[in-house]
Amino acid sequence: MIISDIKATVHYHDVQVPGVVESVERRIFVYVEVFTDEGLAGFGLTGAMLPWAVKSCIDHHLAPALIGKNALHREAIHNYVWHHLNTRGYTGVISNALSAIDIALWDLAGKRTEQSIHELLGGYRDWAPTYATFGYPSLDDDQLVAQAKRFIADGHRILKMVVGGNPHRTWQDDARRVRCVREAIGEDIGLIIDANCRFDPVEARYLAMAVESCNLLWFEEPLHVNDVEALRDLRANVRVPIAVGQMEGHRFRYRDLIASRAVDIIQPNVIYNGGFTESLKVAHMAQAFNMPMSNGGGWPIFNMHLLCGVMNGGAVEFHYGIWQVGKHFFTGTPDPVEGVMRLSGLPGLGFTPKQDALAAARVDEPRQLLSASHDAHGYRTGA
Repeated sequence: MIISDIKATVHYHDVQVPGVVESVERRIFVYVEVFTDEGLAGFGLTGAMLPWAVKSCIDHHLAPALIGKNALHREAIHNYVWHHLNTRGYTGVISNALSAIDIALWDLAGKRTEQSIHELLGGYRDWAPTYATFGYPSLDDDQLVAQAKRFIADGHRILKMVVGGNPHRTWQDDARRVRCVREAIGEDIGLIIDANCRFDPVEARYLAMAVESCNLLWFEEPLHVNDVEALRDLRANVRVPIAVGQMEGHRFRYRDLIASRAVDIIQPNVIYNGGFTESLKVAHMAQAFNMPMSNGGGWPIFNMHLLCGVMNGGAVEFHYGIWQVGKHFFTGTPDPVEGVMRLSGLPGLGFTPKQDALAAARVDEPRQLLSASHDAHGYRTGA
């Protein structure tokens, strides 16, 4: 099954967060289709970071290099990219671009063999626990509690809130907000906090100690740039489990995090980490250290296959904005029901693109996205 063409396009979708008038998320992604000489096509995507650079990388570097290669030889394709296009082990743009293509290749393999990707990855189970990201930094305390209760009423049993995302708040303010949510939701609902790499080691330690009584499931990305040495020190001095890894780019960064015991839970995200091919290596590496794995960075409809495929797979993230983007652009995507997501078992990714929706949301030049300002995580920062 020979690759005959690769097409990359940029798209966006604005999502209104329910119950919060001023909270709008703009989600940008690069969508990729890989075509073959057998008439089969597979698709994948990657997220919002430098989308035009990612598209250019695919159009001008990856596509010309990969057209003509066997679409089923994913290890050979990764080897070629590493040794001919990425000999210095860059992450970022090239990892994101390769991720989108790799997801499409696994989709093709599933369609060719009439198996779901999670079966190709190991087939451990066809379901995964879920958690819902509800607590945006733009929300005040009352809105935060209202959103938490809204998601619980919808059946979610684990919730995640952002800390460190508002420059006008201190770690003490975040500690108060976490305690406020815990008191409102009770002890039976799991609670996670995510700093998106915003804190220095001192602030992160103070916050972790201040919310120790809240029985958090984990503290996600507490430190700037996921500093391995600082994470190891933090983990040794606080009780809350540490989780990182959604955008590390390749297995060598994960090796350092895992082998140095800097984290409790590893979080590869297939749309950033080199796709299923590279993330599967991370999952197996973590297994050798008895380390559980979860999903950070959203895009559950793709990551669910990895988490269901391997024996150390854990919870998949249903970040409201990204979840709604998936429902808007694809047909047949699963929804969480009472804290559980189940795969359809259909071949490949198990869902199909809505070509009309993709066409309507296509962006052909960057200035089309300048109607509003959003930060790197998609939160609206101004009109």
